[in-house]
Order: sequence, then structure tokens, then C-alpha cells
Amino acid sequence: MGANETVLVIDTSYGSTVGVAGHDPIVESDSRTHVEKLQVNIAKAMETAGLKPSDIDVIVAGVGPAPFTGLRAGIVAAKAIAFATGARLVGQNILEPQAWWNAERHAAPVDDMQVLTLAVNDARRKQLYFELCGPCTAHDGAMRGAEPLIAMDIDYPANIASRVNEAVAAFEQASSKKAVVDVVGHGAAKYADTLASIRSLGDIVDGSVLDQGAHGLDVFTCAARDGNHVDAAVEPLYLRRPDAEIPSPLKHVLGHGGAKAAR
Repeated sequence: MGANETVLVIDTSYGSTVGVAGHDPIVESDSRTHVEKLQVNIAKAMETAGLKPSDIDVIVAGVGPAPFTGLRAGIVAAKAIAFATGARLVGQNILEPQAWWNAERHAAPVDDMQVLTLAVNDARRKQLYFELCGPCTAHDGAMRGAEPLIAMDIDYPANIASRVNEAVAAFEQASSKKAVVDVVGHGAAKYADTLASIRSLGDIVDGSVLDQGAHGLDVFTCAARDGNHVDAAVEPLYLRRPDAEIPSPLKHVLGHGGAKAAR
């Protein structure tokens, strides 16, 4: 993804965010309005940036993790526009850029402690999608992420707090450095009381990198560029099985042999 390419971002991991890199995005917090507003907002973002569909070089599609219905709306829209325009399509999860943004918030060291980010997104059903991200570092003027201390997963907040405490203890022992854990993302405030059991808890920030205007959009696209994502990766991260199930086959009526009996 080149620095001079025109990048359109479509993310429906929480509500919806649509925008062109370098411009303020259009953010909708209500996930029930995708059908009514998503295409309208895409057209509005392009018009505000003074662009035509043929000007799009890259589409960055948010791949979650997020609940099924909302997430698929954004990914389908991104794939359709990429197919129609010939733009290159890449995927980016919502959790890792949270750690990049959180590292930027701490321009100065936090009492000589390593800043870890518990990046979260509301999974509903009293659960959170989460990833415990290691310290991010600046390299050549750009932020770079570290390997996660806990890989992307979904769990109940009490279990997350316990798992984070174990991972942080192991990190501190291996690095001989103390750590502070910031919780960042939608859903953080909802479970603040439970997450308070995280030792060395820092800030609890109930917001997304994509809520931070044009700069947040740039951080999101930079994360996609740094990750070297490919087209095949643009698949939704649900992290749990959908409610829909394949129905059981119908029972044959008494004395009916089914398809084999038909001639």
C-alpha cells in the first residue's frame, strides 16, 4: 500500500465507519442502520474527498472480530466495490490498531513501566473480543506492533482478567520489567468493574481508534499496510459459531422409500 494511493476504509466492527484516508470519516454508532446508511455514507465520503469510484486504489475492509450480522455488511460492501472498481482489497482487524493508538497516547513513559494494551470489542452476550498486545515501538517514524501476549479470542470479562494477570506475570518475569495494562475499545466501560481485578490496571478507554477522526483512520490504514495483508485474508472474524444451524433432515412418512424409491 503506497503512500500516494487513495485508500477507502469500510469497517462495521462496531456501528460503521466509512472514510477516505486523510479525511475525517463518517461514524455511525448504531449497528442497525447498515442497510440504510452504509452505501449512502460511502458515496458521501467519496464526494467530500472530491473523488470518483475509479480513483480508489485500495479498500481496507474491517474484518472484526465482531458479531455476524453487522460485520458481514461491511465486508460484502467492500468486496463489491473492489470488484466493480478494480481496487485492491485488504483486511484489517480492529484490535491491533487499538494498541498502536494507545501507544501514541503515552508520548512519555508511564513511570518507566511497559505499556500493554488489552484491546477489546463488544461481543454482546456479556462477552468481549480481546487481544493482549505487547508494547508497541516507533521505527523510522512509524509505530510498529509487537507479538500478542494473548492471541485474539472471545471470553467473559472475569476470565479475561484472570488470563491477563497470568500473561502479565509471565511477561514481567521474562522481561524483568514492570507493566501497566490499559483496556481500550468499545465495551471496556461496560465491564469496568470486573476488569478492575487486572493487576497494574492503567486506563480504561471506551472508544475505538476509528473514533479519532482522520488521524485514527490513518492509524488503521497504517496497521493494514504494516501487516502485509492479502486479498485472501479479507474474511470475517466471528470467533464463535453463528446461531443458525443446518436443520435436521425431514423424516420420511411411513412406508415411503424416499428418493431411491422414485422412478
